[in-house]
This record gives sequence, C-alpha cells and structure tokens, in this order.
Amino acid sequence: QLYRGRGLIQVTGRDNYAACAEALGLDLLKHPELLERPEHAAMSAGWFWHRAGLNTLADKGEFLAITRRINGGTNGQADRQMLYERALKVLP
Repeated sequence: QLYRGRGLIQVTGRDNYAACAEALGLDLLKHPELLERPEHAAMSAGWFWHRAGLNTLADKGEFLAITRRINGGTNGQADRQMLYERALKVLP
C-alpha cells in the first residue's frame, strides 16, 4: 500500500501524506518512503501532534483523548496506558 502508516505517529492516507508533504517541504506523494528516515519520521510526528492540537490535551493529562485522536480508537490501550504511567514516573 503506497500511503500506509509511516513515521513515528504513522501518517496514513494520501490526503495526510499531501498535507504532511506541504508542511515539511518533502515530495511525499512521489516518495512516501521518505517518512521511513528517522529525521522525517520524527518531523512528521511533530507535524501531526501540532496539527491535531495534542499539546492542549497533553497539558490536561487527557491521555485517552490523545490516543483516540491519533488512532481513532483504543486498540492496545492497556499497553499504551502502562507505558504512559511508566514514563510519568521518570520524566519531570
């Protein structure tokens, strides 16, 4: 699949690839594999985080809402929640 999930937050679909391409100045429609490069994978995650307004939710501790905005649902939520709680213990 050409526009399958790539990047740290898994950009999917042609429209998202086009929007990400415009924001990052990359030709992702012709070269979607660019999101497999670490620097572009990280930048695409930052782009998505900003575009989806996730800082506002993160500031409120709305972990479930962030999960839904990224994934559209709660598949794997138990594992994600466990990792989140571990991260909260070690990050200031």
